[in-house]
Amino acid sequence: MEVVAWIAAVVAVAAYARERYKRKTQRADGLHVGAFRPWPVPSIRLQDVDPVFTPGPHGPTLATEVRFVGRGPVSVPGGTSDGEAWILAVLATGATHCFEFGTCTGKTAWLWSRNAAADARVVTLTLAPNDHKDYHIAEGDNKSDVQFALAESDFNEFLYSGTPEEARIEQLYGDSKQFDETPYLNWADLVFVDGSHAESYVLSDSAKALRIVKPGGLIVWHDYAGPRHAPGVFRALNALAKTLPLRHIQGTMMVVLRRSNNG
Repeated sequence: MEVVAWIAAVVAVAAYARERYKRKTQRADGLHVGAFRPWPVPSIRLQDVDPVFTPGPHGPTLATEVRFVGRGPVSVPGGTSDGEAWILAVLATGATHCFEFGTCTGKTAWLWSRNAAADARVVTLTLAPNDHKDYHIAEGDNKSDVQFALAESDFNEFLYSGTPEEARIEQLYGDSKQFDETPYLNWADLVFVDGSHAESYVLSDSAKALRIVKPGGLIVWHDYAGPRHAPGVFRALNALAKTLPLRHIQGTMMVVLRRSNNG
């Protein structure tokens, strides 16, 4: 009984510590507090991104049911969490044109193609394994961000390869800094920026995403999780937040921006 009581006490202390940390790291205005200062991108609830996510008495409603492949405890290169992948899949149900920076394993492209309308089109861009020499490192880019970018650009076959969904996916190859987005101006309902985490690439991909997304469309960034997780993403999005109304989705590493219907 003493052991049981001790375990219960440890669990209670851990739960209390987690709650205190949560309260300390998120202020009333939605800002997250890092080790030294608040995170500049304010947080919003998932249902504030799209009303379809409004929970019912039992949690997410059946309106958010999608065809899905999770990752569970499996380590996946560059993978989103199951919750984040589910969010991307649900968002695709209302989209006809989707654009992705950073194909990696091709899971997001498959989720989009699988859950979007039958006539939907998915375009995804990655650096081919044999073209790593084309990657352009800029002064100030974090070394680990660069290493992860090249490691995640190591696929010729993707999760969607050989599936019926592949017919609705256009796979583009090349360095995203050199990518000409002109054919896709004001084109996409949904854009996912999840390529290189290096600051120069996040800024470049974001500038192109802002031109690709159509009025009323949504841009989603991944890996906003503080200065230690992906420092280039953190710095780049904090810089963009000075002029754009970026919002961090609570409980995720996602940041979103809904383009105004007026421009």
